[in-house]
Amino acid sequence: MNLDEAVWQWRQDGFVILPGYLSEETLRPALAELDLLFPSAQGFHDGTDSRRDRFLGDEFAGIDGFPFASTQISLLAVHDDLIRLAGTLLGGNDLRLYSAEAWAKYTGAADYDQALHRDYLNHTVLVPSTADEYRQLEMFIFLVDVPEDLGPPHLVPKSHTADLAAKPNWFPRQVTDHADESGFGGEGSPHLYELEVSAAGPAGTVVAFEQGTFHRGTGLTRKGGARYSMHVNYRRAAAEWGQRQAWADRSHEPAWYRFVANASPRQLELFGFPPPGHPYWTDDTLAGVALRYPGLDLTDSP
Repeated sequence: MNLDEAVWQWRQDGFVILPGYLSEETLRPALAELDLLFPSAQGFHDGTDSRRDRFLGDEFAGIDGFPFASTQISLLAVHDDLIRLAGTLLGGNDLRLYSAEAWAKYTGAADYDQALHRDYLNHTVLVPSTADEYRQLEMFIFLVDVPEDLGPPHLVPKSHTADLAAKPNWFPRQVTDHADESGFGGEGSPHLYELEVSAAGPAGTVVAFEQGTFHRGTGLTRKGGARYSMHVNYRRAAAEWGQRQAWADRSHEPAWYRFVANASPRQLELFGFPPPGHPYWTDDTLAGVALRYPGLDLTDSP
C-alpha cells in the first residue's frame, strides 16, 4: 500500500494497517537492545529472568515510557519513516510526539483481552476532532511477528461507529454491572465485535488509527508466547490540548540525554526543540544548551 492509499483508508475507516512498513534493517538496532527493557519469552516463562514478577496480574505492567533504557528503541519511535507516515496522515509537517511507550506481553501473565474502546480519555482534555489540523494519530508498531495467537489489536471501521456519542467510551461484549460516569457502558454490544478487523501482521507492521477509532487488545494464547510492540502518538502542533506526557518532566533522566545526543534536529522538533534559525537561538541559549547537552551538535542551530 502506498501512502496515498493509506490516507484514503485512514480517512475511510479511521485506521490503516501497513504490514511490514518498517523494514527488518530498520528494526534490527532496536531489537538488539530489547533485553534492556524486557525479559525474553524464555526468560519470562522459565522464571530465569528476575524481572518476571513485574509483568504479572496487570495488563499494563509491561509498559515502559519514553525515554527508554535503550537509545535505539527511543530513536525508533521517531524514525524518519514514522515521521513521514505521520506527516502524510495528519496532513502537515509541524508535528509533535505526545507519547511513546514500549510494551511487552506474555502468555498467561495477565488478561489482555479488552472491551472495545476509544483512547481519547487519556489522550486529550477535549474530545476527538475530525478537522485535519486537530486530528491525533496513534500507531501500534510490531517489533516482532504478531499473528492471531499473540494478541494483535482489533479495530472497528468508523462507518459502524460514527453515530456513537462521546460517552460511554467502553462497549463490553456482554451486559455488565460496571456502568459508571467514567465512560463504561453497561449494555452489551456483541454486534460491534462481529465487525472488528484483526491487525495481525509481521514484524514492522504499523497500525495507524485515529483517537476516535474503537479498538481493543486481545489475549495471547500461544504457549510460551511473548509480544513486543510500541505505542507511538503524534499530532500537529496546533492541537496543543492533545497531551499524555510533558517531556520536560523527563528531560533530566540519563536516557533522555543519551537520546538527545543521538537525535537529529528534525527528531528533536517533535519534542518542542526550536528548529535551526528560530529566534530562540542566541549566543546565550546556544552556550547554555551546549552545557546541558554536551553530545548535541548545535552547529546548524543559529
